[in-house]
Amino acid sequence: MTKLKAKFPGLVRVFVYGTLKPGEANYQKYCAGKVMNAKRAVVLGRLFTLPMGYPAMTPGEGSVHGYLLSFADLGILDALDELEDYQPARQMSENLYYRQQVEISDLQGISLGDAWAYLMAPERVDQLQGLPLLEGWWSR
Repeated sequence: MTKLKAKFPGLVRVFVYGTLKPGEANYQKYCAGKVMNAKRAVVLGRLFTLPMGYPAMTPGEGSVHGYLLSFADLGILDALDELEDYQPARQMSENLYYRQQVEISDLQGISLGDAWAYLMAPERVDQLQGLPLLEGWWSR
């Protein structure tokens, strides 16, 4: 259990790597004023840029860089699910992204525990003609 989680046991932790990062297009609408803590972080995966102007992460062995955001409001997941076109009751193939728990590390590789992240199926990335970002960092 991380120190932050121990101090604030009700926090919802979400790893963001695209338009929800501080300074990116959707941060102001969805995150500003709601984030209790933001910390640079890394997860295992593969990162792609999509022609529509946003990224996608798939499972994989690379490093995806982003932020671990902590929210006090459990309802944040409903808003983020809507943004990411994810509905848990739908078949995975019907969702643009799917939400799952992933292990988060700090920039030194020390585990920060698990957090929610939005991933895309590799087949969907191919269908959308995603291009790999080998450095693992996306910005607009």
